[in-house]
Amino acid sequence: MRLYPLKFKPIFRDYLWGGHKLREIFGKDVPEEKIMAESWEIVDLPEEKSVIANGAFAGRILRDLIKEYPKEITGRESFKPPFPLLIKFLDCANVLSVQVHPDEQTCKRMGKGDPKTECWYIISAEAGAFIYKGLKAGVTKEQFAEAINKGHIAELLAKVPVKAGECHFLPAGTAHSIGGGILIAEIQTPSDTTYRVFDWNRVDSSGKHRPLHIKEALESIHFDSSGDNLSVTTTGRLVDCEYFKIDKGHQAENCEVLLSAGKMKVMIILEGFGVILETGGNSIEFKTGDTILIPAAYEGAVQFADDSEYLTVTLA
Repeated sequence: MRLYPLKFKPIFRDYLWGGHKLREIFGKDVPEEKIMAESWEIVDLPEEKSVIANGAFAGRILRDLIKEYPKEITGRESFKPPFPLLIKFLDCANVLSVQVHPDEQTCKRMGKGDPKTECWYIISAEAGAFIYKGLKAGVTKEQFAEAINKGHIAELLAKVPVKAGECHFLPAGTAHSIGGGILIAEIQTPSDTTYRVFDWNRVDSSGKHRPLHIKEALESIHFDSSGDNLSVTTTGRLVDCEYFKIDKGHQAENCEVLLSAGKMKVMIILEGFGVILETGGNSIEFKTGDTILIPAAYEGAVQFADDSEYLTVTLA
């Protein structure tokens, strides 16, 4: 069967810091009164797996389809699960917990967890919006542990103002948090291992504090690296790390971009709409908020019907 660009059913997460922008800006199928924090656009984890939403493969699980067509989809001769990317939209109406994701060495040392490197592309940000991105220079493990006990951990984090169009890279081992009023596209390695170290003394809908993972967090944070060393980019090649590459594109109304075979691509449509045309004449529509996996074997063209901005993610 001929492979074609794949769209997926979003998987939603209603964490307490979410808002309404996934419905208002992207038109996601979320009830108007419902607060929603995350839309998982492509995922292949033990507890969640993306389901194809369009075409002849609709209803199929992405992992199963790649097992049948590994080279045609990924461009690689064999496929070893999981799918190497996890892509989300985050509506951060309120501040997230302070947290960290472990690197591969930490996972091996602790005997648990999966490594996670990520980046945040800022789609929109309210006036005064900020993120916490790494530690201030010179902060030690002992100082950080003391700050957790005293409840003033924010004083030791690098507070960074953000605006739309920026891409912030966060390698595994970086302590971080996201402030309120920010809509983000998050591209990361396939892991949901998160060690929460501080949650601003909040309680959930049942009146309970969310669990903390202080021991694991202190073991995972890279105390020899400060937030001053972490990159922020706005144009062209946004990220070029050992796991994935991200490029930012912009096309004017009625422009066309050819898609050649050989490399799998994921397109994240930040703004605009249009169609993807294959050689045989079939077309797949896309719009703001869509995430599309273009198989390595696919050839065709993207026609932009409106002024459009998008991210293209490829494997390293």
